[in-house]
Amino acid sequence: MLRGMLLFHNAEQVVQVVCGGERYLAGREQSNRIAVIPHGSLLVDTTTGNIAAVGTNDEVQAFVTANKCNVTDTVPCEGKVLLPGFVDAHTHPVWDGDRAHEFTMKLNGASYMDVQRAGGGIGFTTRCTRAASEAELKALLRRRLQRMLSFGTTTVEGKSGYGLERDTELKMLRVLKQANDEGPLTIVSTFCGAHAVPEGKTAEEAVRDVVEVQLPAVMQERAEGRNDVQNIDVFCELGVFDYDQSRRVLEAGRKSGLIINFHGDELSYVASGELAGELEAQAVSHLEHVSDEGIACMSKRPTFAVLLPMTAYVLRIAPPPARKLIDGHVPVALGSDFCPNAHSLSMPHTMNVSCVLMHMTVEEALVAATINAAGSLNMSDRCGSLEVGKWADVVLLHAPRWEHVVYQMVDPPIEAVYKKGRLVYSKELP
Repeated sequence: MLRGMLLFHNAEQVVQVVCGGERYLAGREQSNRIAVIPHGSLLVDTTTGNIAAVGTNDEVQAFVTANKCNVTDTVPCEGKVLLPGFVDAHTHPVWDGDRAHEFTMKLNGASYMDVQRAGGGIGFTTRCTRAASEAELKALLRRRLQRMLSFGTTTVEGKSGYGLERDTELKMLRVLKQANDEGPLTIVSTFCGAHAVPEGKTAEEAVRDVVEVQLPAVMQERAEGRNDVQNIDVFCELGVFDYDQSRRVLEAGRKSGLIINFHGDELSYVASGELAGELEAQAVSHLEHVSDEGIACMSKRPTFAVLLPMTAYVLRIAPPPARKLIDGHVPVALGSDFCPNAHSLSMPHTMNVSCVLMHMTVEEALVAATINAAGSLNMSDRCGSLEVGKWADVVLLHAPRWEHVVYQMVDPPIEAVYKKGRLVYSKELP
């Protein structure tokens, strides 16, 4: 007998996203393949937190009977939808310092680099984050993660990068690990010591510091169990780190055992897609100025394109060419890019803006916020779809069709969120 089972019963739709073990979708598959079970149920083994069965009501009931399952709790889902927990593939969630005033500067015509040169931007956040204690940063992070959870995010990529020197980068990565250990969200940590050129250094000096000082310290603390960093990142951009400098940072990270997942081609063309192909990167974010050749290079491995429509929206710049990337058979993922520059914690809102600004279909946006976002983080064997054996990360939507989570954008009708079968968020809806 299987014990301690949780049954989500009789949902209007169970949106698996994929149902054949796919680790990502690309090209026409991303556009046209959404696995949806009408009038379905989902069974969770609460001992493991994994999905034990998913299918029509009759199929799941037959599984329960055949395996003599002890269903200890049932969630009635009539008229509602089950979705996979969303995966936010790019965030900067650990920082201190208020940059609300910069929004007005941008509305008045200041560019991203104008704000930087005026003493704001990453430099301002870096100064504030260096001054903050580990406990202060952790408290700020916990509040942000709780808000992400309320919008259905159950797995999130989180970067360092507001230290730009050893001690603060280590502090940020420790905070990310502590939050991941405490849950409920799963956090995939990224070392981004090359997020900007710090004050008083040249780009060359910053690269040497990242490679020779920061990275060894990061890996030492990982070996000691003080962080669980998985990825290496760099801001490959004109006026920040050029192609060759970015390659040196990324190669050093890969040599240390980290996965390449970096910023590129946001404000100008720096051949980031080509660099991703050369290094067989796992993912590249932004890509507003990716070239046709870069897209072709990314499609070979393939390298995931993590698109950040909220950033293009806030900066009022041309958005990434989502249609070209999808047509080029590059798997497209989405991230909120939550940071002081783009203060958005909502994947439903991110999906909506991706449809409006980047002309993605709702199906493409959902794939990008679930299975493909998980794939960009090497997590699609565990999350990103509602399939047997995966974590029971479930969003319960109080709506008759799943599209409402995108359509209702800033206030989606999310009634509850479950992480590994455990209720971690609920809301009374009118």
